[in-house]
Amino acid sequence: MMVDAAKYQKELGRILSYWSTVAFDKTNDRFYGKIGNENQVDVFASLGSVLYSRILWSFCAGYKATQNEDYLQFADKAYEYLIDKFLDKEYGGVYWSLDSNGEPLDTKKQIYALSFAIYGLTEYYMVRKEEKALDVAIGLYMLIEQHSFDPVQLGYLEAFNSDWSSAGDLRLSAKDANEKKTMNTHLHILEAYTNLYRVWPESSVLKQIKQLIDVFINHIIHKETAHLQLFFDENWKSKSTIISYGHDIEASWLLLEAAEVTNDEELIAKIKEIAVQMANAAAKGLSGDGGLNYEFENGHLIEEKHWWVQAEALVGFYNAFQLTGDKVFLERFEKSWDFIEKYILDVDKGEWYWGVHSDYSLMQHEDKAGFWKCPYHNSRACIEIMRRIA
Repeated sequence: MMVDAAKYQKELGRILSYWSTVAFDKTNDRFYGKIGNENQVDVFASLGSVLYSRILWSFCAGYKATQNEDYLQFADKAYEYLIDKFLDKEYGGVYWSLDSNGEPLDTKKQIYALSFAIYGLTEYYMVRKEEKALDVAIGLYMLIEQHSFDPVQLGYLEAFNSDWSSAGDLRLSAKDANEKKTMNTHLHILEAYTNLYRVWPESSVLKQIKQLIDVFINHIIHKETAHLQLFFDENWKSKSTIISYGHDIEASWLLLEAAEVTNDEELIAKIKEIAVQMANAAAKGLSGDGGLNYEFENGHLIEEKHWWVQAEALVGFYNAFQLTGDKVFLERFEKSWDFIEKYILDVDKGEWYWGVHSDYSLMQHEDKAGFWKCPYHNSRACIEIMRRIA
């Protein structure tokens, strides 16, 4: 079974074309904050720093993968807006959101948002060699270490007020538990630090990458099931029984990517084993049609197929195939793409739909572009498959 890299390069071009045309606000020289399923633009929508950081990463990574010069001008637009508008000049860090006029709206310091800013800025440094981008990324890393790192129990605290004082509401979104430590933020700190270490190979960053991997092994990955546990108190007591199949499969390959930058052969071998266990755990969420379900909560399977979960399934199952040579993983990968092509791609109006219900009807009231709906998961999946085939 041959995997066709050209198919994924074509899809990457389709995704980034949408973000450089439909999702770009020429009047204000920035990206829109919200676009609906039918490409209807909400000009009054708030703008998220995570959205901007992910757009920045996607155009930079897209350029690296294809050498398409057009992507650089949109990377520049995202970078300039992120630096000009989202950086908190008084207390440091990045704002969570801006209003539609580009003024600070929610000024809390979500460590998740700082992590994505590092991720986007370091990717921008790779393609533009812009020293300020790297300086800002290093500054954000130091703020995370200063305010969020828990030197006693290890790991990172979730969020703070704008002035770095303790916050009451730590949640990324209304669906999240209000807990001190979360799997999601730790996963994306790890992702950010991995990219930072590629361009700034400081021993302190390496130490934290290894410590983060240990946190996943010792606290976050369930010892018996190999599923991720999602929410914790500051002492790593688990506060949730929800299974997130998309995060399981995403973490399976991101953990290995992080281990590989350490050049620690013993650690890499250990994470390779864990990655396969996690891919098998995630596969318990697969439907017969090849789609990966969203979550399992309170004994109930949430049979929604979200775009990002399918994108991560592509990479995670292909990664597991590369590690094992087991054709079962290759088949899961192929069926994931078949499902995406059949139900998730909007071939007429561009980009990917948010998702479908169990009866394949569209999740109508979700974003095509927005606070959480960005080109990061799907463009990254295409780039990863292209890279791995090559």
